[in-house]
Amino acid sequence: MNVALFLHVLGVVVWVGGMFFAYLALRPVAASVLEPPQRLMLWRGVFGRFFPWVWISVLLILVSGLWMFMLMGAGNAPVYVHAMFGLGILMMLIFAHVFFAPYRRLKRAVAGEDWKAGGAALAQIRKLIGLNLSLGLITIAVAMLGRLIG
Repeated sequence: MNVALFLHVLGVVVWVGGMFFAYLALRPVAASVLEPPQRLMLWRGVFGRFFPWVWISVLLILVSGLWMFMLMGAGNAPVYVHAMFGLGILMMLIFAHVFFAPYRRLKRAVAGEDWKAGGAALAQIRKLIGLNLSLGLITIAVAMLGRLIG
């Protein structure tokens, strides 16, 4: 169980921490110092490096979470564990949508130098990552406070 918990937390740190950095540190600076073409190329490159790590994190979180869920017995799992599971699945679905829809549009737009379409795709990604970051922080709170409450 300790190895599963370690892998679970590691996946959460990489994913949620990466979103926190990108959303609250990198995004405001990029928006203030880069022109749209350079900003869109930067984000295409950032996501190209970050998203494979998110896929690995999703896999770690899902497998380790299910493993711990089975060890405690699904029927015996506290309510907060079910809440974490539901929020985590929602986050994974949102990420999959980002990856397969607006990120794909962003890559196509940057390759074709269609800065308007790229800006629209990036705006959608920004909103969805903001939502996922919020859900991730809520999930962390549920995990930590749920343990305290029981």
